[in-house]
Amino acid sequence: MADSNWRVRAAGPADADALSLVASATFLDTYAGSLDGSDMVAHCAANNRPEKFAGWIADPSDAVTIAEIIPGFAPVGYAVLTSAVDLPVAPEPGDIELRRIYTLSRMRGSRLGPALMQHVLDDAARLSCRRILLGVWGENHRAHRFYERQGFTVVGTRQFRVGTVVHDDLVYARTVV
Repeated sequence: MADSNWRVRAAGPADADALSLVASATFLDTYAGSLDGSDMVAHCAANNRPEKFAGWIADPSDAVTIAEIIPGFAPVGYAVLTSAVDLPVAPEPGDIELRRIYTLSRMRGSRLGPALMQHVLDDAARLSCRRILLGVWGENHRAHRFYERQGFTVVGTRQFRVGTVVHDDLVYARTVV
């Protein structure tokens, strides 16, 4: 998928470094001012290593998407679908977790978010999944509105640690059509 300003594509092994970078950039961009800075840095250092993305890319039951700006193809967003569901809901056959989906705030209004989500839905269907689950910080109201516009509904809650602080998250689900 592409428009004149960006493109969305399946990530490959050569994209692990770019994904690591955009993962930290989008996390900081999204939560700066809402979460403690040292907790965010520690979270990014622990969770956004290139090796983590390389593992997801290499796993045939997972799907990783990268969004790039045109011209130059710098990363401005990404999504990770993983079969290793780590959410406190009753598992169902065909579940997959949308572990991450982020864009830089400068991409708001560009339709990149819905395009990334469509790529996620297409990947979930290709992987023969029946339900997508995701967790999102309870205070991220912009994300709640986005997921609800995309057909997700709240099915539970969880606690999620960022650095030294435990946050309350909502767990959303959507059937793959």
